[in-house]
Amino acid sequence: MRKLTVINHMTLDGVMQAPGRPDEDTRGGFSRGGWAQAGNDEVMASFMAAGRGGDPVALVLGRRTYLDFAGFWPRQPDNPYTEALTKQQKYVASRTLAGPLPWENSTLLGGDAAAAVAALKQEPGPDLLVLGSGELIQSLRQRALVDEYVLMIHPLILGPGRRLFPEGTPADLRLAETVSTTTGVIIARYQAR
Repeated sequence: MRKLTVINHMTLDGVMQAPGRPDEDTRGGFSRGGWAQAGNDEVMASFMAAGRGGDPVALVLGRRTYLDFAGFWPRQPDNPYTEALTKQQKYVASRTLAGPLPWENSTLLGGDAAAAVAALKQEPGPDLLVLGSGELIQSLRQRALVDEYVLMIHPLILGPGRRLFPEGTPADLRLAETVSTTTGVIIARYQAR
C-alpha cells in the first residue's frame, strides 16, 4: 500500500495560508502571505532533499495548489525544481476542472477526492505527497488517509488565516523526528498511530 504524507509550512498558531508569497492566497482578506520565506535555510533544504531518500513520489494536489503551481513552475526554466516537478506524476483533486490538464503528467481526480485518493493508495506505485492543498487535507484527514505529516513550524503567530488543523477531526500522532533550522523553524515528522 502506498504511503500518503502531508508536507506543509505552518505558524505556531497553525496558520498554513499563503506561506510562499503575498499574492498566493488572499481568501478571507488574508494579507500576510509570504511569511515562510524568511525561515528557509540550508538545513531545511537538506532535510527536504534527503527526506525521501531519492525514492520516487507522486504529488496529490488540490485544485487551488495545482493551478498555482502550474502557473508558476513551468515558467521557471533555470530553477532545479522545475524539471523535477514537471516530470513527477501529479494527481489533482477537483470537482470543477476539466481534463486534460495543461501541465505534463497531471491526472484529474474527479468526484469524491478522498475516495479517489483511498483508491490510489491501494494501487501499486510510488508513495504520495500532498503539498499545500488545505481543503483537500481536511477531507483526507476525515477519512484517516494521512499516514504522516512533515511540518515546518515557523516561530510566528499570525492570528487570522486558514489553519492546517481547524476544529474538527481529531488525530493521534507519534513524533518520529525533529530538526531545528538556523532560522528557528522546527521541522517535525509525525506519524499516524
